[in-house]
Amino acid sequence: MNPASSPDSPDSGGAAPPKDVMTAEERAEYERLRRHAAVRHRRVRQVGASVLLLLTLLLAPLAVVAAWVQDTVSDTDRYVQTVAPLASEPAVQDAVINRLTDRVVDNVDVAAVTDSLTKALQDAGAPPRVVEGAEALEAPLRNAVRTVVDRTVTRVITSDTFQQVWEGANRRSHAAVVNMLTGDREGALRAEGDTVQLDVGEVVDQVRERLVDAGFEKAAAIPDTDRTITLFETEELGKAQDTMRLLDVLGTWLPVLTVVLAVLAVWTAPAHRVMLMITATGAGVMMVVLLVALAVVRRVYLDSVPPAALPTDAAAAIYDTFVRFLRDSTRTLLVVAVITALVAYLYGPGRPARAVRTAADRGTTAAGRGLRRAGVRTGSTGRWLTDHRAWTTGGVIAAGALALVLWNHPTVGAVALILGIALAVLIVVAILAAAGGPTVGHEDRAAAP
Repeated sequence: MNPASSPDSPDSGGAAPPKDVMTAEERAEYERLRRHAAVRHRRVRQVGASVLLLLTLLLAPLAVVAAWVQDTVSDTDRYVQTVAPLASEPAVQDAVINRLTDRVVDNVDVAAVTDSLTKALQDAGAPPRVVEGAEALEAPLRNAVRTVVDRTVTRVITSDTFQQVWEGANRRSHAAVVNMLTGDREGALRAEGDTVQLDVGEVVDQVRERLVDAGFEKAAAIPDTDRTITLFETEELGKAQDTMRLLDVLGTWLPVLTVVLAVLAVWTAPAHRVMLMITATGAGVMMVVLLVALAVVRRVYLDSVPPAALPTDAAAAIYDTFVRFLRDSTRTLLVVAVITALVAYLYGPGRPARAVRTAADRGTTAAGRGLRRAGVRTGSTGRWLTDHRAWTTGGVIAAGALALVLWNHPTVGAVALILGIALAVLIVVAILAAAGGPTVGHEDRAAAP
């Protein structure tokens, strides 16, 4: 028999059997392996997203604190803005007034005054009753001195002058310390190697000028050399400068790293929306933990301050004023986390989310139809907005997020403002889309019945 003429030969005119057809058993095995690979890949992504989420939640409070410390320590304007309210805080003012009054009264030797008066009366031959009365004047005189000093100090401390002096002194001192720690050669206080030096050049110039004006012409020959005074020398200065540089790095890049890890966690997870909701909820919980930690530290701080050194209300005012920006930032991030989790949930398949979306669609559709009946039609623009609704919604949300990022030290009020504007824009866009009338696909489907 000739093989070429067999029915299975291509030359015989018959159809060749397919070579890659799998049997039912092979197909089942293939599907099983495919599902197993998909499940394994999904598990790997879930594990990776979980690790990234854990790192994000651990770094979130540290990033907030590092950014606050770096902002307060390295930025003189921010530091002055932080401590400026202390000058007008009643509890702090009372503490300063009492401290200054005590210092002044202690330097007034009232006993010497009464002793001198008693001796003068005795020398003048005054009666013993008068001399004894002079000796009893010490307590009333001390009270009178204290009353006068307290009134004078109170008038100064509660005036605008004290506010200006307080801010100016804090600005100069903070700028000097920052220049020393960063190695900047500007300002009066500067670091040279392991020494801290004070530049007294301006003082020398003023002294020389005033001496010349007073008639001491030879004072003009005061040399310009030795215009710096070494305050102290320490081996720890280099460590302090290294700590300052590390703080700058952490305060700048640790928040960025935390955000990047959060984005990677959402992107790696198989269910992006669910992971976004989990990440936002976890970040909100960590902000609550940070607020609780601040309250605990406040209690520990107040318990550690002796009332004799500083009144409790003044210590509380100092702590609350100093950490208020940290507390405000934490609250702002908490609100942002809650809003993010809520938005992610509203885009999900849950029954409440669907009810909210349905109600919003009905409301904007009714408003758009009302505009059409009133003769206001958006035409092709409205239909374009309808066809690209996902892109327009994402663009509005991205614009709101960008505005929040670019906002300098946003607060809860700033978040509420941006959220309100974003919602208003989304509502207006939805109404304009509804006012354009149904698209071509919608008209075809409506005419099909």
